[in-house]
Amino acid sequence: MSKNEFLKELESRLNGLPSEDIKERVAFYEEMINDRLEEGKSEEEALKEIGTVDEIVEQITKETPLVKLVKERVKPKRRIQAWEIVLIAVGFPLWLPLLITAFALIMVAYILVWTLVIVTYTVEIATSVAGLVAIIAGAAAFFSGAHWYGVGLAAGGVMCIGFSILFIFACIGATKASIALTKVIILSIKKKFVSRR
Repeated sequence: MSKNEFLKELESRLNGLPSEDIKERVAFYEEMINDRLEEGKSEEEALKEIGTVDEIVEQITKETPLVKLVKERVKPKRRIQAWEIVLIAVGFPLWLPLLITAFALIMVAYILVWTLVIVTYTVEIATSVAGLVAIIAGAAAFFSGAHWYGVGLAAGGVMCIGFSILFIFACIGATKASIALTKVIILSIKKKFVSRR
């Protein structure tokens, strides 16, 4: 692949970005290639050092805010015709509830992902508090004369504390998994906006 082919493919793959951003990114990578060519490298070597178009597009997609991509997508490319306005107005009772329903379903799915995290931390806190209370109550029962009851209660409290110490790893794992899933979802949404091949 030549330098010009590389830059043309990069430009076409970034067609979901604002035109100023596309020009800026293409100029940046053209300058990077030219710098390597001035160092005496061939076009092939320069392009190999920079990376593939796929890698560059993915990196740019990660860096670009989702709001910017949505604004570019919804910006009208032409004037809306009168018949289109009438069609939008007449279809309003149909498309608005469908749009609201779709948004609500997406939000419910996202909340369900984070519900797992909330539940694990709730179990962690409840087990820790129950363990501390059982140890304190066991000590009070032991010193008030109910020795076996106090020892049993304190032992149960220690078990709860031990469980809560082990369960913290589940909390951390659930949090990391939810964050990773959220990043994957956002990146896949961004990719839909950036590259429309």
